[in-house]
Amino acid sequence: MKKDKLYEVRKITTIKEMLEQSCEIYADKNAFLRKVKRGEPYTGVTYAQFKKDVWAYGTALHNLGLKDGKRIAVIGENRYEWVLSYMAAVNGDTMFVPIDRELAAPDILNLLKIAKVSAIVFSPKIAAKLTDAKAEVPTIEYMISMDASDENADKTVAALIEEGKKLINDGDKSFDEVKIDPNEAKIILFTSGTTAMSKGVLLCHRNICANLMSMCSMVNIVPEDVFLSILPPHHTYESTCGILAPLFRGASIAFNDGLKYIPNNLNEAKVSVLLGVPAVFELLYKRIWAAARQKGIESKLKTGLKLSNALRKIGIDKRRSIFKSVHDTFGGNIRLFISGAAAIDPAVAKGFRDLGILFIQGYGITECSPIVTLNRDINFKDNAAGIPLSCLEVKIDNPNEEGIGEIICKGDNVMLGYYENDEETAKVLKDGWFYTGDLGYIDKDGFVIISGRKKNIIIDKNGKNVYPEELETFLNKNNYILESMVYAHEDENTFEIRAQIFPNLPEIEAEFGKDVSDEQIQKLMEAAVKEVNDRNPTWKYIRKVIVRKEEFTKTTTKKIKRYAKENQEQ
Repeated sequence: MKKDKLYEVRKITTIKEMLEQSCEIYADKNAFLRKVKRGEPYTGVTYAQFKKDVWAYGTALHNLGLKDGKRIAVIGENRYEWVLSYMAAVNGDTMFVPIDRELAAPDILNLLKIAKVSAIVFSPKIAAKLTDAKAEVPTIEYMISMDASDENADKTVAALIEEGKKLINDGDKSFDEVKIDPNEAKIILFTSGTTAMSKGVLLCHRNICANLMSMCSMVNIVPEDVFLSILPPHHTYESTCGILAPLFRGASIAFNDGLKYIPNNLNEAKVSVLLGVPAVFELLYKRIWAAARQKGIESKLKTGLKLSNALRKIGIDKRRSIFKSVHDTFGGNIRLFISGAAAIDPAVAKGFRDLGILFIQGYGITECSPIVTLNRDINFKDNAAGIPLSCLEVKIDNPNEEGIGEIICKGDNVMLGYYENDEETAKVLKDGWFYTGDLGYIDKDGFVIISGRKKNIIIDKNGKNVYPEELETFLNKNNYILESMVYAHEDENTFEIRAQIFPNLPEIEAEFGKDVSDEQIQKLMEAAVKEVNDRNPTWKYIRKVIVRKEEFTKTTTKKIKRYAKENQEQ
């Protein structure tokens, strides 16, 4: 197998070293584009200013006594103060504990207790969930608001930056002099919000830096790029790939006003790279075609695709001019979409590329900081999770007759273990190998193909394996379906594969009218299932269809929570 040449990247051993280098190389360039209020224009924050703010903030935190390994939790939406808090905590004499802001108040308090946090940096948008924080978590010393003025906080980020500047001017070098051990745990990142299931993944600077160097050597990110930050920042996919990677490569990061404002923000910030999850990209792709149908230009768009694809076969690429109107809806500068968290429909990936937007996907897991495999911008397969990063080995454990087994990996980006949980650590870390819990195989070209989660696999009465994610992918291609969940139903008399489906009501009503009946919708869903069954052997057949009135409960990265009570048959 021929290996393509990797892109050249700087060698870094710590996040602090990376930040210092980038802020020197790209000093006068905008690191961030932010808004004081929604609706206002973006304003820039240079790399030089960002470093000053981080150093001042970190110095002030030390001055408060937040040092000697104390834990700082950060809870909030995508914004400049979140990134500042991350960099000040992880590069100082403290540990960084990002928390999912979508969790219920009791779950947030549980995680704060487990991590024994000394300070919470929070957005006022989630302040109501933290009303009892100090009373419930005895280790908390400070409540720090991300807003410049907040009566409910002990301190604000803005005030601490000003205090830190004065301290530095007076000779305080405590933050600057912190020497980072690349192998020391500096991040506790929880994989779940409930007390019974939460596991704190321990990550170090070596883990993150290995990931940064490897993935940036596989996909070319340039200083002229502008990223739009839309994914939950507490998740390693966003914090490593959507925040640290552009900072490493000298690009800019614009903060999103909210998911419904993505098209506006893409245009306002002249975004060139967007990281997202399949649900986001599939929705954007469907909107392109829905808009074409509404304008009566669907056939014209299809003709344009045929012409463009024919020209490309003889080396002529006119996609950006032929599909200028499509590009304009994304701001006119988009060159790259990167999808993660779950598999994307290959037709969507190819569809975007046919329109002139490069589309690739990768595969990661929190315990690997997070990227394990990545499709390259010069070498990709739409049905694959990508090629293993250069910083780790990947192999298939105990493969079956189809070559499918558990994906395991070993390398510098693999976590140190689970926080205060040796038993769970021993289950997944064996002889240096991390057992991902995901099933898949490696094809002849070295690409990893994922079949599904080990715990989700359906084994029928004859011992045949059915991967629900595979069936869901086919179902979700149907325009009448927004999302689906395939699972096994078993009782004393029955074993059968079932599917719960949440229909795409706007699409159905556009074709059949607002008065479409439940019976008609049920028949449409059953017809969609029949199409999937017809392409599969009988032992993979979905035998019952249940139409949901409400969408599934999902994680913040838009994965369906298969085992959540709300998602079970009612």
